Amino acid sequence: MKNDHSHGFVADIPLGKGASSPAGTQVNASEKSKRWWHAIGFGLAITLTNLLLWWFTNPSVLPPAHGGIIGGLAYNAYQRWDSPLERRYPSALDIASDMAKLSKVTRQLRTYGASELPNLPALAEAYGIKLTMGAWLDTRLDNNQREISALVKAARQHRNVERLIVGNEAVLHGLVTPEALIDYLNEVRASVSVPVSTAEPWHVWLRYPELADNVDFIAVHLLPYWEGVPHDVAVDYSVMRLEQLKRRFPGKRIVIGEIGWPSQGDRYEGATAGPVEQATFIREFLSRASGQNWEYFLMEAIDQPWKRATEGRVGAYWGIMDADRNFKFDLRQSVVADPAWPIKALIAAVIALLPIVAFARRFAHWRLASRVFMGALIQGSVSMVVWMVAIPFELYMRPADWLSLVVLVPSVSLMVTLLLVHGLEFAELYWQGNLRRTFGAAPMPARAPRVSIHLACCNEQPDMVIATIDSLRALDYPDFEVLVIDNNTRDPALWEPVRDYMATLDGSRFRFFHLPSWPGFKAGALNFALDQTDPAADLIAVVDADYLVEPNWLRDLVGHFDAPDVAVVQSPQANRQWSGSAWRRMMNFEYDGFFRIGMHHRNERDAIIQHGTMAIIRASALREHGCWSTWCICEDSELGLRLMRAGHRTIYVDQVMGRGLTPDGFAAFRRQRRRWALGAMQILRAHASALFFGRREPGEPGLNRAQRFHFVAGWVGWFGDAMHLVFTFAAMFWTIGIISAQHIFSLPIMLYMIPVLLLFVCKALLGPLLYMRRVPGSLADILGAALAGMALSHGIAVGVFAGLSGRRAVFEITAKAGRGGRKGSALLAALRETREEAGMLIALLLCIAGMSIIRLNGHVESALWMAILALQSLPYLAAVLCAWIAQVSAREPGKVRNGLSRLRTLMPVRAGDQRSPWPALTWRSSNLR
Repeated sequence: MKNDHSHGFVADIPLGKGASSPAGTQVNASEKSKRWWHAIGFGLAITLTNLLLWWFTNPSVLPPAHGGIIGGLAYNAYQRWDSPLERRYPSALDIASDMAKLSKVTRQLRTYGASELPNLPALAEAYGIKLTMGAWLDTRLDNNQREISALVKAARQHRNVERLIVGNEAVLHGLVTPEALIDYLNEVRASVSVPVSTAEPWHVWLRYPELADNVDFIAVHLLPYWEGVPHDVAVDYSVMRLEQLKRRFPGKRIVIGEIGWPSQGDRYEGATAGPVEQATFIREFLSRASGQNWEYFLMEAIDQPWKRATEGRVGAYWGIMDADRNFKFDLRQSVVADPAWPIKALIAAVIALLPIVAFARRFAHWRLASRVFMGALIQGSVSMVVWMVAIPFELYMRPADWLSLVVLVPSVSLMVTLLLVHGLEFAELYWQGNLRRTFGAAPMPARAPRVSIHLACCNEQPDMVIATIDSLRALDYPDFEVLVIDNNTRDPALWEPVRDYMATLDGSRFRFFHLPSWPGFKAGALNFALDQTDPAADLIAVVDADYLVEPNWLRDLVGHFDAPDVAVVQSPQANRQWSGSAWRRMMNFEYDGFFRIGMHHRNERDAIIQHGTMAIIRASALREHGCWSTWCICEDSELGLRLMRAGHRTIYVDQVMGRGLTPDGFAAFRRQRRRWALGAMQILRAHASALFFGRREPGEPGLNRAQRFHFVAGWVGWFGDAMHLVFTFAAMFWTIGIISAQHIFSLPIMLYMIPVLLLFVCKALLGPLLYMRRVPGSLADILGAALAGMALSHGIAVGVFAGLSGRRAVFEITAKAGRGGRKGSALLAALRETREEAGMLIALLLCIAGMSIIRLNGHVESALWMAILALQSLPYLAAVLCAWIAQVSAREPGKVRNGLSRLRTLMPVRAGDQRSPWPALTWRSSNLR
């Protein structure tokens, strides 16, 4: 079984025979102390860099200072959890508290409704605040009359009501017609002695000049944010519109009814909402207004979270104070985008310092570049988590926002974990010189141990099995036997030729067994073989039915068993007959990554995956610790884990000792990986207490921390595929909600979407970069391997959920040695083969299309969400493409091969070996040390 790549932490590990040994294994107390001080210095350097980056990304800005009283503020009295839409209103005590605070910064307030808060004029009057009072108009005629009556009454009873505004953007939003609004205006003007107007944006006044003929003054809204104007030119733009109105209506008194900028929310075309942008716009406007005779009301005094329901996310953040009545910025001092950045940076530095120091001490032998990369990755990940955790405390979150976080936060957390896991692997293997535990061929012992080679087969092509037997016959080794166990093969045409061929060989060394109906799948067959093994056999070697082994396989590796605690010596799986097929070539290089990267990473801490074929196992250890497990579909990996729990060592020798055949087609490739994922979950469930909590059986040494880490972290990537499937369904559900019920569903906060995209890009870069460094092949081969690996995501997810649910596993034979593709359309065949992935791809594309229809121009959040949906679709698109390539390769191999050959001529060629038609350097395992 093959596993995803992983990493771990453990103290220096004793090195076995054939391993390279670092100089000076004994470290005195002085040296240990020196290493600790170096690690602490390294950690402090990383955390200091973190503080500097926080400082650099939060520069201070000093807009023009304003030291006087603000001319006027638009005011809504609703508290943090109040909402007129839900009929939750502030108390008189709440309003009085607001008046006490606002009276220190302004003497003028503009309000919007008259009937819902009848005590507001008296409370403002008590604090010496004058009002420009409004009546709210909408499509409810009875409510309009109630508002007008309350407005007129307040103007007659309270001397601090200086002006009246009938309707707020009622014409702009189509709530009333201009003619109806004029009727309301005339009704109010006839009933009061104070000036009366209505409030509309500048373009509405220009479009309906008759409104100006029926008001005592023009109350204009100048909100350049809603016109997509960048904040640095927005004040000039607003002044330009004000002058335009003055020229259009000469002699008419103009009051700026609203002018302001939001501190949070979605970008609108060229306008960005933010704390610095808000402070800069307002302070520049106040500086400009101090030299003019303008009457204005800043939009607005206090944030109103309830406005999200009517104005979108940005509607909640127009106040110069937040909903808790704290000022967002000073009118005289410098401002920063995130005033809380020092405490966030400090928290991130403190949290990250200990793991960075521990890492630097443990991996002091690594190259400096590797340590800096990993230290920066740890610090960056912690900083991102701290930043994201703080977001909900800085925003006004609705239930829908919290619900979206239920999906996004686990996804981001898993992505951060994956990034750290793959980052550690990248750091150790990208820069050469970090590995200390490497093995090559071992000297042949004076007495060659007897080896029993077991070959289990089921429904395999007889000529393929016979070729494997012939390669075993040619082994350059003095003492071995070969047991071929054919289990559960019904067709005599498949097993009888093998039996007949074996009958022609030396019966003392080559034995054949046919088991018509045998339980336990491959594990059951191997256990049967173990019972038939010569008792004198010291070692058990396992080889798959499609492998052609090298003559020196046993001679070069059995010497490692001179160390009594070594139980497994594993050499890599490798492939043959792939260079003539584009699809088989992609599979070959996808497989290669694990053996060139993951197994080296695991071997460094004695935590390799035993993957069955090309494994040599100590017979006594195999028998003593339970033989092969028939309950697990990946019996090889499970056995390796049990042997590690028993305290045995394992050795990985990256020297190709045998080559097999790649699966036939994409379906077989996906089915094989799904089986591995299912088996991994079976192992995880069965050994959970040992892997997660370090539990040991009586007398069992147990797993060390590194081994536990490698087995758990090695499968984190597969959990990522499972979460990808969950997130895809959730994202499609959420998108349908956004399209069909925007009053309930809203786009996730941009501050959460950006990390998702960044993490995906970072993770996507690490894999290919490491492949390019460690795997021999051209850039086209690396990209092909990446595409093939991505295409497996859905199959892995299905296997993970099947394994976690305890579903009964069925061993599926991986088809090999195929004879070509079927007739008919390759694309239709690929779509049939990937019907689930194709269905998911179509659903995601429909979601993207739906978002594009409702998306407003320049709406960045919509674009980011569409980008996330597109990223979610990539594995499903990759599956369809790979299935199509596999079909075409089987039908017209020359066509695809020639096309890829032309592509490779345009791409740089990297290290190759005798298997590659485009070798650049001769491949040697020493290249990995």
